Formats: sequence, C-alpha cells, structure tokens
Amino acid sequence: MMTSTDPFTIRGFSYERLAAAGGVRLNVAIGGNGPAVVLLHGFPQTHYMWREVATRLASTHTVIVPDLRGYGASDKPAETGPDTYSKRTMGEDVARIAAGLGHERFGLIGHDRGALVGVRAALDHPDAVEYLGILDVLPTLDTWEVLHGVDAKVAWHLYLMAQPAGLPERMIAAVAEEFFASFLDAWDADGSTFSPDVRRHYIESSMRAVDSIVADYRASAGIDVEQDRVDREGGRKLAMPVGVISQDWGSQLGFDPIAIWGAWSSDLTYEPIAAGHFMAEEKPEDVTRFVRTLAARSSTPS
Repeated sequence: MMTSTDPFTIRGFSYERLAAAGGVRLNVAIGGNGPAVVLLHGFPQTHYMWREVATRLASTHTVIVPDLRGYGASDKPAETGPDTYSKRTMGEDVARIAAGLGHERFGLIGHDRGALVGVRAALDHPDAVEYLGILDVLPTLDTWEVLHGVDAKVAWHLYLMAQPAGLPERMIAAVAEEFFASFLDAWDADGSTFSPDVRRHYIESSMRAVDSIVADYRASAGIDVEQDRVDREGGRKLAMPVGVISQDWGSQLGFDPIAIWGAWSSDLTYEPIAAGHFMAEEKPEDVTRFVRTLAARSSTPS
C-alpha cells in the first residue's frame, strides 16, 4: 500500500490501484480493522465524499472506498458496448476489489450512483454482500417508472445522458463546469455542505470524466433497466438485510419508497432523514449510525 499526498484523500487511509473487471483498475482507499464494508460514492463526486463517515467507521471496520470506474482517479475505459458501464460490470468491480483484499464477505453502502451499483452487486453476488445500505436513490427500473410529466424535470439530466453516444458528450463538454456545478448547487440547499476547495475538486474531477459519466448514465437507461426487469419478472429479491435512508422525495413525485424498496427486499428498514442529497457530508454522524445499525442487524440471528 501507499499513502497519497493528494489533499483529496481520506485521512489515515492507504491507497492502492486494484484490479477490477476487464482489466480496469480502481483507485481505492483502505483503512481500519474489522469486518469489511465498502462505500460507493455518487454523482458528481468521488470517493472523497465518504471521508467523514469512513474515518468514523474505521474504528470497528475495515473500510474500502473506491472511485467507481469512470470517476475520480480510477480508470475510465472507452464505452465499447452497453456492458462497459453496466451496473452488472461495476458491481463485479466491487466484488473483485473486495476479494483481492481478502474479503469474500462484506457490507456494501452506496449513495446515488454508487447505490445503483450496490443493488446490482448485491443481486448478482448474494453470497458476498452481507448487508446493503442505500442513500437517497430508487432502484434503476423504478426511477424511470416514477418520473411523470412536468415533475420529471428534476431528473432532466437522466434524459439528456440517455441519448445515443456523441451529442450528450459534446453538449456537456461545452459547458462542463456549469453543468456539474449546477447539481452541487441545486442539491445543497443552503450551500454549506462543501468548502470551496471540495466543491472545486468534484467539479474538476467530473470535467475530466465527461464521456465515462455519460456512459454510466446511458447504461442506466438501457442495459441496467433490462437486467432489473429480468430480475423483477423472475421474482428475484435482495437476499440480505437492506437499509434505506433518503430525503422525502415521495411527497414531491407521488411514490411510496417503502413499497418500492419492499418489492425488492423482504428484510427492509427505511427512514427519511432531515438532510439534503449529500447527506454523508452534511450529516456524517447520522449516516455512520445508520451503517453501524445495519451492520449490527445483519449479524443478529433471526
């Protein structure tokens, strides 16, 4: 292992570039001791979003925090087909890096895009994922199903990045700084969650990853939906304890998050949280408590 001098690394953690699926290598922060838990970041961020939660969890867990493929300092393979950035491939990345560190079983916590990767990893690798924590997102298939009419404008970027390769990448690249900054600003209601340097880190990291970020989103409008539908129609469910915390999006968009997640899990806890979308940075103590409670529930005999 090596210690990075990058200012946007997690204090006290070491870093490795670990082999994932298809020869891709991920930038991974590793710290602590104990049962393994993997933390997956969201958009438009990097693994650094977990810094406060990760250092708290490290007192009792081995904490593994990668940049997803296509993000941060991880490899950004060219999109050669729908599988390149499918959540199935990205979930395989997670299973491989955990196994490469000697952890055949691990907890998995994801925020936003990372949570979608987490759902697919848990469905495809039920023997590896001990428990699954979800922060502020719905399953891929259900996301598209709840978006209707003018209320769907909150997810306008999903539709833009769902378009065939070429145009969305060029459009976003033309105003990349403004594009990525708009989400950090819109989803951070009072502008207090990020320091100026952290905000800049997320924007610049995303600006270097336009093509791969679009490919990630494009997959979620295509192959990811198809794979979710196969699982739903086949009655496949998440086999481990699942915990979900989120903002109260249901009242705005008219859906029942407990019913939606309950269709995927028979061992579910759900709680709304008084926080914005970037809750791991806004309220790290609450998110850490959520992870610890979920981990404890997974180890309690039923």
